[in-house]
Amino acid sequence: MSDMTPDVDWSTKSIIEKRDRYYAASQRAFVPYQKPLILKNGKMQYCWDELGNKMTDLLGMNLCISVGHAHPAVVEAVTDQVKELTHCTTMFHHPVPAHLAEELAATMPAGHEWVVHFTNSGAEAIDLAMMMARASTGNHDIVALRNSYHGATYGAQAVTGVHGFRHNVAQLSNISFAAEPNQYRGIFGPGTDPYLDEIDRTIAYSTCGELAAMLIEPVQGYGGIIPMPPGYMKGAAEKIRAAGGLMIIDEVQSGFGKTGDAMWCFDHHGVVPDMMVIAKGLGNGIPIGAVVARKEIAECMAGKFLFHTYGANPVACAAARAVLRVIREDNLIDNAKTVGAKLSEGLAQLKDRYSIIGDVRGRGFMQAIELVKDRDTKEPAPEHTAHVFERTREHGLILSKSGTFKNVLRMVPPLCLQMEDVQPVLDALDRSFADLEKARLE
Repeated sequence: MSDMTPDVDWSTKSIIEKRDRYYAASQRAFVPYQKPLILKNGKMQYCWDELGNKMTDLLGMNLCISVGHAHPAVVEAVTDQVKELTHCTTMFHHPVPAHLAEELAATMPAGHEWVVHFTNSGAEAIDLAMMMARASTGNHDIVALRNSYHGATYGAQAVTGVHGFRHNVAQLSNISFAAEPNQYRGIFGPGTDPYLDEIDRTIAYSTCGELAAMLIEPVQGYGGIIPMPPGYMKGAAEKIRAAGGLMIIDEVQSGFGKTGDAMWCFDHHGVVPDMMVIAKGLGNGIPIGAVVARKEIAECMAGKFLFHTYGANPVACAAARAVLRVIREDNLIDNAKTVGAKLSEGLAQLKDRYSIIGDVRGRGFMQAIELVKDRDTKEPAPEHTAHVFERTREHGLILSKSGTFKNVLRMVPPLCLQMEDVQPVLDALDRSFADLEKARLE
């Protein structure tokens, strides 16, 4: 690992004190561990803290690291571009963003003309997609799903159904929520049709009947890795379009082959979005987001100039081009499928051993363990989840607590996680749950 940068104080005490002193309250609060985790280096699927302890990153730094920490191809692309030109706004032309837009459009379903609007982040892209839907259709009502997460900006949190991300301020109007098709603890139990019927009821009772859009995550991420069941997204799109609305698919977390099925998770569901929102893994840690839309929809925004200051930044776009190339050339989607299947198999065995585990679920590299106090009542066990979570860190893993009740251990590793990583990960999880069992007996 590289030597310390002279003007950076890497002492643990100083880092914590400076953050507590100078960070705003909203950012100071976003600390998952009892003892703050300080990260210094990363290489592919691994990270090291400031003391040199090695950890396996099962979170991809909140899904932003898609192909691996410090991936050589991304580092080279970024370095080469920084040397030439660090920034060029969309007021001026540069080939790298245009190439990236072309390459992203090529990943979308044939038969449509796709265009791209680059943003700084996923939340900004959600805001833009909602505005574009309202401007394009002339309608205002938007349907979102309970338990959803689409961002924490003022606009995006209005369609976010996880209360921990909704501040106690007036939200955007004309937003209605339908019950999410959670196959483990959904209000209608398992199945698809009852949740599709709920969309009809939501439109009938909570909107004017004429819609702008519906937003769906193919896999609810912060909601606790809740995959949409077969037939749901296609059926939802039909209902929304019949009411005049557009289908916005949020692939910020589920995209880039995370589920091991295809580049975009919606491909597995037989639905073509009107707009797709992406970010996070697109830049492999370099900030960039985008709305990919059917051209005729995006044209509604042509009357006024709208841009995001660092959207289409050539350095970020160079990183994103490298990400797309690495995913393709290194067959990382297949890797997510095969390695993810082995991980899922091991998680199922953990469930057999520990009654505190109520459910394990996911596809590819989007996996979750949900902890409950009782498997019959499914009462959430957030305190026990917090205990296991802290122990996983001590055993060399980085993951997250998620879900409305903070009782889900969420794992979404970089696409480069290897088969030889699976057993050590499972062993660390096993030890963490064993630590919980021991603590409960004491």
